[in-house]
Amino acid sequence: MSRARQPPLVTGISPKEGAAWTKVTIRGENLGTGPADLIGLSICGHNCLLTAEWMSASKIVCRVGPAKDDKGEIIVTTKSGGLGTSTVSFKLLRPERIGILDQSAVWVDEMNYYDMRTDRNKGISPLSLRPSNPLGIELDKGKIPQKDMEVTFPGMSGDFTSENFSATWYLIENHSGSSFEQLKVAASNLKKQATKKNEGSLAYVKGGLSTFFEAQDALAAIHQRLESDGTERVEGSMTQRLENILNRASDTADTLFQEVLGRKDKADSTRNALNVLQRFKFLFNLPLNIERNIQKGDYDVVINDYEKAKSLFGNTEVHVFKKVYAEVETRIGALRSLLMEKLLQTPSTLHDQKRYIRYLSDLHASGDPAWLCIYAQHKWILQLMQNCRDEFISGQRDWRFETPQQVQFVEKLSDVVVGQLPNFWKLWISYVNGSLFSETGEKSGQVEKSKKNARQRQNDFKKMIEEMTLRLVKLVRGALLPTTLPQAELKLYGGWENKTELTGAWLTQIIHTVRGCHEALSALEIPNDLLQVIQDLLLELRVHCLMVTLLHTTEDVKTLAEKEAWVVDNEGITSLPSQFEQCVVQMLQSLKEPLEIKPGEINVLQLDQVQDQATELSVSIMKVFINCLEQLSTKTDGDMEKSHNISVDLSSPDRFHGIQEGFSPTSEQRLLIILSNCQYLERRTFLNLADHFEKHGFTGTEKITRVSVDAVRELDRKLFDAYIERRADPIAGSLEPGIYAGYFDWRDCQTPTGVRNYLKEALVNIITVHAEVFTVSKDLVPRVLSKIVESVADEMCRLMQCVSSFSKNGALQARLELFALRDAIAAFLNAESNSSFKLALDALPQLHSGADKKLLEELLNKFKSSMQLQLTCFQPSCVQPVKR
Repeated sequence: MSRARQPPLVTGISPKEGAAWTKVTIRGENLGTGPADLIGLSICGHNCLLTAEWMSASKIVCRVGPAKDDKGEIIVTTKSGGLGTSTVSFKLLRPERIGILDQSAVWVDEMNYYDMRTDRNKGISPLSLRPSNPLGIELDKGKIPQKDMEVTFPGMSGDFTSENFSATWYLIENHSGSSFEQLKVAASNLKKQATKKNEGSLAYVKGGLSTFFEAQDALAAIHQRLESDGTERVEGSMTQRLENILNRASDTADTLFQEVLGRKDKADSTRNALNVLQRFKFLFNLPLNIERNIQKGDYDVVINDYEKAKSLFGNTEVHVFKKVYAEVETRIGALRSLLMEKLLQTPSTLHDQKRYIRYLSDLHASGDPAWLCIYAQHKWILQLMQNCRDEFISGQRDWRFETPQQVQFVEKLSDVVVGQLPNFWKLWISYVNGSLFSETGEKSGQVEKSKKNARQRQNDFKKMIEEMTLRLVKLVRGALLPTTLPQAELKLYGGWENKTELTGAWLTQIIHTVRGCHEALSALEIPNDLLQVIQDLLLELRVHCLMVTLLHTTEDVKTLAEKEAWVVDNEGITSLPSQFEQCVVQMLQSLKEPLEIKPGEINVLQLDQVQDQATELSVSIMKVFINCLEQLSTKTDGDMEKSHNISVDLSSPDRFHGIQEGFSPTSEQRLLIILSNCQYLERRTFLNLADHFEKHGFTGTEKITRVSVDAVRELDRKLFDAYIERRADPIAGSLEPGIYAGYFDWRDCQTPTGVRNYLKEALVNIITVHAEVFTVSKDLVPRVLSKIVESVADEMCRLMQCVSSFSKNGALQARLELFALRDAIAAFLNAESNSSFKLALDALPQLHSGADKKLLEELLNKFKSSMQLQLTCFQPSCVQPVKR
């Protein structure tokens, strides 16, 4: 029945070669059912059963003995399977043996040689003091967590070498899946092992019993010999001689082996030193490695090595370790100083700042590196802002562009603030929430310490932000609004007196830049109260831009008079009103951005003082233009000082073709052109501008319009009176000399034959005025002609009333001329004119004769017929204003 199982088969061995006493692991099939079943094991022909440990049916561990053959098979023999076979072989290496007196460069480890006598049955293998499988059955590791086992068996252990060994723990951990039959086999194996241990001790005593008897006999003989020899001889007793021999042997041995043993002690010391260096090479190489890694910038590696060394050797009492660790601390101190220098160095990126702060925190640097960095950055940003101003003031910058220096300065200053302040703020936020530190810092409590420090320094940081925003505002004020700074601060922030005065367009660009800066800082969620000074600056800049634009527009309007070309359109208007309106509209459009209300800003036009100033300046613009018109009306040159004969002007064939480009108008024509422009201003321009002012938020539009209309009406009245005075007085003054030409007498005159020439000449002069006015503006014809006719009618009335008496023919002549004049200019008669004609006719004697009346009618018709062409201009159809 024992031969029923398959014979053992060895399929592998590890390692496959080695010197004598090399521990090998044999694997295969059917290698036995237990330690008792294994009865033979040979490797290269040498019996290795003494050192064999049966692990399982597929694994055996043993040591290779000093076999004779250099290479051979591995043969396993079991009770159940018999003699086995092998598919692999083992190669035995034979190292050169070194004698105890031979010199060697290395120390040869001593090995325990076991007595390979096979006639001794040793109970326990000397291979291991702790058999890995004391039960002798296959292990079946359980999956129960170690923590659960410790809770279940408090104070116990599953290690069978422990004093608190728990068999239940061991079985659950290593044989949780073993069957009951297997556990029975394991119990039987334990009993056999205990029996073998006892038998082995007894067998050892039995085997050495004869040796004990021989030693006993020798000791008895020596004792008997000593008793028989009772006298001392010259050389002394036997024991004395033996002692001397032993002492000489000892001295000889010392002499022989002193050098060898000295070399051995030195070798032991060297080996121990090498072992220490090898074992602790991390510490001994650490100073040099720290130096190399610092040069390469691998600060993380340095910090990790330092933390490891500190945990291992920070509290060591070994002098050598203390000395090396002190050198490590010196290098780390230098690294702290280097990192602190890099941290405070400017400029630097936010990423580098965070890295250096984390490194210093992990190195347990003294103080608060993060706050020192924040403070250094604060000072650096302030210095950058001040340097920016100093560069512009000292003229160190290149002015190749036409952009004013103040504009370039504000843009550069804004770039500095927008480029640096966000990183400064983010660094503070990281400092507050503790994100500057690594996991090491979190474990060491650096995060909580940082948060506590941040809470304590919150007011200090707020003052830093306030100082930077205030410095920004003061620098901008010094460049643009120096009057808003105290005298003591002008030296530090001013110095722009010799620079170009900015226009509204450049101020608008500056406002845009400052607004962009404010928006960038607001996006960082900086509290609004810290940015309020920038809002206040923006308000004053917007007001300043408004006032400067209005003032510059006033100056621009003054120059419009020089652009008057005296070319009128079909409405009698020159380009001057249009240019004025365009100038004001462009001004309002340029103010669109400064007057725009951004989030957090107020409407500058709702401020009472600003509203009043803007209204006054707007009114000033209107008045300046009206003054320009008045100056143009009184402008004279050499050609215009010459007197113009109204009658001669009629000879020009182009007199009524309109005033074309290149034409030089007379002073009277200038009056008419400006009168036409004044009417257009009142009817159109001022109303359009009022709409534009309201559209852009100006609140004083009503006052601006009212004052402007009043001023232009006053100018219109003055110019109209001046023109009427120039044209009406000569016509009215020519009547009296004409009437009495040739010593004419109302009391002694012939029968009338027609209208006399003085009246025709007066009508021709009126026609000339009509032509002059009509050439400029058709709309002015009724107004001017009515006033001219009124003056002529008044003069005729005066002359008629001054006549003391009329003859019959004189009365008829006077009535004919009054009727002819009245009928010719009937289209321009007004109440005053009609009243004058009525008074003049009332001063004449009445006609009673029918013949006289008939003659009057005939002569009147004859006059109208003869002057029909000239009188056509007085027809109502000819004086209707042109439709617009």
